[in-house]
Amino acid sequence: MTGRGEPPEGPPDNPGGEDEYRSLVFDESFIRAARLQEFSAKERMGHHARAVRSLPGRVPRRHRSRAGITLVVLIALAFATAVYLGFRNPYPTSVGRQAEPLQATVVPLAPQGRVPGGTAESLVADGPAAGYATGASGINLPTVRRTQNFSDSQVTMALTTAKDYLVNSSLDPDVLTGGVVRPVGRLLDPDQTAQFDRSVDSPAADGEHSATGWLVRFDPAEVELAAPDIRVHGSLTYREAGADVLEVVSDHTFTYTLRRPVSGPHRADGDSLFTVRRVLHFLLDREDIRLHRLEVRNAYVQAGPQSCSAPTAEALHPLLAGERADPRGPTGTDPYATGAPTTALCGTLAVTPPARSPPPGPDAATSPLSRP
Repeated sequence: MTGRGEPPEGPPDNPGGEDEYRSLVFDESFIRAARLQEFSAKERMGHHARAVRSLPGRVPRRHRSRAGITLVVLIALAFATAVYLGFRNPYPTSVGRQAEPLQATVVPLAPQGRVPGGTAESLVADGPAAGYATGASGINLPTVRRTQNFSDSQVTMALTTAKDYLVNSSLDPDVLTGGVVRPVGRLLDPDQTAQFDRSVDSPAADGEHSATGWLVRFDPAEVELAAPDIRVHGSLTYREAGADVLEVVSDHTFTYTLRRPVSGPHRADGDSLFTVRRVLHFLLDREDIRLHRLEVRNAYVQAGPQSCSAPTAEALHPLLAGERADPRGPTGTDPYATGAPTTALCGTLAVTPPARSPPPGPDAATSPLSRP
């Protein structure tokens, strides 16, 4: 009886018998998809009640694709909604706008005779500025109503900025005497800073670089303020100059009492009046309104009494009590000259005396009204 031997065809190719279990071999995809995982030998030594742990479920690839598409659609809808609301917004965001250079015209007004003198109090009380307010109280804001593209608060801020510019450039004693310019310059749009700096450092009568187009300034070697109170009268108006720009127009008359800067006592009749009318056009976009600044687009200034020949680009040169204008006319203008054109304008100072009511008659209270 023979023992168990090898089969007649010889020893098998796979002595371990792996062919029997080939159908039971788990491929890599099957293992990745498994939801259970056996604890390791080290973990089994612990006090685990179960031999396997559950793995977090994996989202099928087709589900991940659907989630990605849904996310893209949601982002697109959010972007479209933002664009739509941007077009529908009644207060759109400001776009970049370049401020243009100031265009200024300064006209000296020559007196027809001698400049009348007196005390500051009497000159104001008896002159055309008797009913004017004093200082900043004479620069009043109009009734504010929102415009189509600007809220009432934005309009108020624009008007307040314009008033601050007028106060700093027309009423500040340090600015009037040529001592400082920063209170004016800090309110300007940065695009106009270079033009402003050149105007005050190297003024020229070219319509763009007159210091007196930006501010009221006197030569302290020639005059000084006889009284700190400056009389002011005028108006502020506003309108939209576009969907993104607000225009403010100021038209104010400033009356100063001046005298010669002498040491010691002054003459009782040595004070005189000097009048400056300033018509300024301001432009403010939304960024200017937010940052409390503005663009001075145009300035038209009349100032007297002065001689027509007086240079007014750097400072105003008032004629004081008892003085007359010189017979010379304004500086000539050569139309054949090249370069920036110079202005040569002058007017005549003709002040209408204030209307005064006649005193009532002795029986005015009982007399009947006149018939037409």
